[in-house]
Amino acid sequence: MNAGQPALRLSGREVFFYVFLPFASGHYLSALLRTVNAVLAPDLVASLALSPAQLGLLTSAFFVSFALVQLPVGIALDRYGPRKVQLVLLAVAAAGALMFASGDSFLELMLARTVIGFGLGGCFMAAVKAISTWIDPARLPSVQGFLIAIGGLGAASATAPVRAALHYMDWRGLFVILALLLACTAFLIWSATPRLAQAPKAKSDVPVIASIAAVYRDPAFRKTISLILIPHAVFFGIQGLWIGRWLSDVARFPDHAVVYLLYLSMAAVIFGAIAVGMITEWAGKRGVKPLDVAGIGIALFIAVQVAIVCNWKPSFQLLSVLFTLIGTITGIEYAIVAQSMPKSLTGRAATCLNLLIFVGAFVVQAGFGLLVGLWEPNHLGHYPATAYRVAFGVLVLLQLPGLLSFALRRSRPASAAAGLSIRLPSTP
Repeated sequence: MNAGQPALRLSGREVFFYVFLPFASGHYLSALLRTVNAVLAPDLVASLALSPAQLGLLTSAFFVSFALVQLPVGIALDRYGPRKVQLVLLAVAAAGALMFASGDSFLELMLARTVIGFGLGGCFMAAVKAISTWIDPARLPSVQGFLIAIGGLGAASATAPVRAALHYMDWRGLFVILALLLACTAFLIWSATPRLAQAPKAKSDVPVIASIAAVYRDPAFRKTISLILIPHAVFFGIQGLWIGRWLSDVARFPDHAVVYLLYLSMAAVIFGAIAVGMITEWAGKRGVKPLDVAGIGIALFIAVQVAIVCNWKPSFQLLSVLFTLIGTITGIEYAIVAQSMPKSLTGRAATCLNLLIFVGAFVVQAGFGLLVGLWEPNHLGHYPATAYRVAFGVLVLLQLPGLLSFALRRSRPASAAAGLSIRLPSTP
């Protein structure tokens, strides 16, 4: 038996309770903590007199630390396995949550938020690594679809449930409870997840930098990111902020209608992620590759954005939900990478991918705001539809080359096969 292979075979029920559920719980809490500041913003401003710039910097500190920790986490996952790595990282996140609960200044809260980001930086990748160890690779897309859906549930839990909890406690008490939940999740992963037959090697014959470079040079990795990376960054960057602003500024919906549509969007993420996994698995049984499924989904995702650029007024509500529903196809990127890369590099490959996605999402979110800001708002503070049409148009132009390159690659094998059949001499 090779190093890092399962010591025993688990039934589907055992994989769910001993592997999927513990690691999915970590991903759930990660998504909740990533988005909780949107609801807590009024309380944080009132408690510490934060300026809008400070509030923005405080919230973004999570993403910066989350991105920075990706490569070290990937290396650790490959060397020590997800069980040990998550025990340490979730303990760090719990400490960060306690720091946040006791913070009395902007700098203290920003430091705590950074620590939380470091501690939660491996939740999704550790889950991917653990799950891919114990299940058939052909089932990865559907299982990871459920994992992404649980992340959507965590983000949804950071809205109305958190607001309801604040009727019984302040934000400091909330973070104490979150710290306890993080610690309990770390213990659950350590105690419930089966140990591997042999621990992953502490050292690799390939130097760390060389192995990371090998990930980026791998043809399967490059084909995957050339098609899906930019749409994935667009999905993360726009869904988390600008769809709501677009509904307010362009569609001119009142605040309660915007909140309702954003709730629907969260539900769309959950159901969309599950549907993508099931469709991909169904297509795989019929000989359709996951990357081909992704190509169709990306084309539809871009089509939704083209409709936004065209200012399709009769269906503003539908477009806002379709953006998140179809945009969940980008989550298939993780499954494709996990299936196509060598087992010894799956953790590193997944975290390299995560690093690119989060950096890309930051660029998209900031760049979109800069483009919209080139126009002047009206007396109510609403930016014109033209500003959003231009910004979405730029995003469409950035995504089209990857889709066109994918289409050209798909057409080449058929053309080459046709040419080969013509040139081959007949057998005597």
